[in-house]
Amino acid sequence: MDLRDLRYFETIAELEHLGKASAKLHRTQPALTSSIRRLEQDCGTALFEKAGRGIRLTEAGKVLLKWAQRMRFDVEDAKRELSAIGAGEMGHVRIGIVPTAAQFLLPAVARQLLSDAPDVTLRTVVGLIDTLKPQLRAGELDLMVGTESAPDPGFVSQVLAEDMIVVAASAEHPVFRLQATLKDLTEYRWALQPPGAPTRDWLDHTFDRQGLPRPRVQVETTMLLMLPALIVETGLLSFISRHHLDQQDAGTGLKEVPVAETAMRRRMVVTYRANSFLSPATHRLIDLLTTLAPTMAPSAALDAHRIP
Repeated sequence: MDLRDLRYFETIAELEHLGKASAKLHRTQPALTSSIRRLEQDCGTALFEKAGRGIRLTEAGKVLLKWAQRMRFDVEDAKRELSAIGAGEMGHVRIGIVPTAAQFLLPAVARQLLSDAPDVTLRTVVGLIDTLKPQLRAGELDLMVGTESAPDPGFVSQVLAEDMIVVAASAEHPVFRLQATLKDLTEYRWALQPPGAPTRDWLDHTFDRQGLPRPRVQVETTMLLMLPALIVETGLLSFISRHHLDQQDAGTGLKEVPVAETAMRRRMVVTYRANSFLSPATHRLIDLLTTLAPTMAPSAALDAHRIP
C-alpha cells in the first residue's frame, strides 16, 4: 500500500465526499478515485459505499482507517525520532575513558549532555589506554578519552586539556619535614602503577637520568582511583594527578611533594577512529569534552618551580 494513497483515504473518510476531499487535497476527483481503487485492489474488498449525495466507509473501510491512522502516527513518530537523532538529541554513545578523566571530567560532561539531550544514552568503560585502544580499534567503542600518545594513522585525536602528574603523600608524611630533593625520595617506599604505564615509565626514567635507584614500590596497582586513599592510609609516596590535590579542601589529606624534576606534564585527548562514522550524539559529546575539559584543569596557583 502506498502511504500517499492512505493519506488521501483518511481525508476522504473524514469528509465522506470526493468533491470536498478533492478541494482540500488539491487533487482531481479522478486521481482520488484511482487512489481508492488501488487500495481496494490491495485489500480485496470495497472500502466505501454510496450514502445519499456522499459516501461512507464500509466495515472493511473502518478497519483500514484504524490501521491507516496508526501507520501515519508511526511514520510521524519515526520522522521525529530520526530528526532528533540527526540533531544529536538521541542516540547511544560508547566511551572509553582513563580513570582520572572518569573521576574529574566525565560527571560534568555527562550532566551537561543529559541536560541538553535527555534521550541520549551512554556506555562508559573505564580503563588504561592499553586496554581501551584495542576496543576502539575493534569498533567496540565510539571514542576514547585518555593521555596523548605517539600518532597512530588509524586514529584521530583532539587535545582537550593539560594535566600535571606529581609526587604526593599524606600531609603527615615525614618527607615534608625537609626540603626534599629527588635523591631524598629514594629513601621512601611507593604505591605506583605497574611498569609499562606511561606515568610509571616516565618516573622511573627520571631517576635513571640522575643515576639514582628507581622508586621502591611496595604496592603496585592498576586501580588508579584507589591511589589517593591508599597513600593517605599507608604513608606511601605516589605519582598522581594534581586534580587530587585540588580536592584537599574537601579533606583528602594529600599534599604535593615539591620536587621540580618529578612534575610531569601530560595532555588529555579525545581519540576516535579515522574515517569512522560519528553519530550526531557522539559529535555533541566531543564538543562538550572540548568545551568543559579546559575549565577543569588543575589550579594554576602553584609555585612555578614545580613545573618542569
